[in-house]
Amino acid sequence: MSKPTKRVFSFEFKLDVVQRFLAGETKLDLAREFDLSSPKQVETWARIYRREGEDGLRPKRRGRPPQSAETGSGGESELQALRRENERLRAENAYLGKLRALRMQEQRRK
Repeated sequence: MSKPTKRVFSFEFKLDVVQRFLAGETKLDLAREFDLSSPKQVETWARIYRREGEDGLRPKRRGRPPQSAETGSGGESELQALRRENERLRAENAYLGKLRALRMQEQRRK
């Protein structure tokens, strides 16, 4: 038993159907003519068209937006991330230097 696939309609197809619907044709007639699963589809496209204009009928990209090479996590640029890491490493280095100096002082006292 095969699973039915979801039909995908082009922007031009949707725009043509919506424009004919807004010109006065019934959604039932349009759904029959274009072999749509339901007249509700015409109504949905018309609602999107009224709310968002033509761009609302264009296909949307799915998934997470691509991350540019310069943008790290949280919108931080690579340069800012490197500067922050550099600052952390300098503090760590200074801490370890002081710790080494304290240990050497202890050894000299013994």
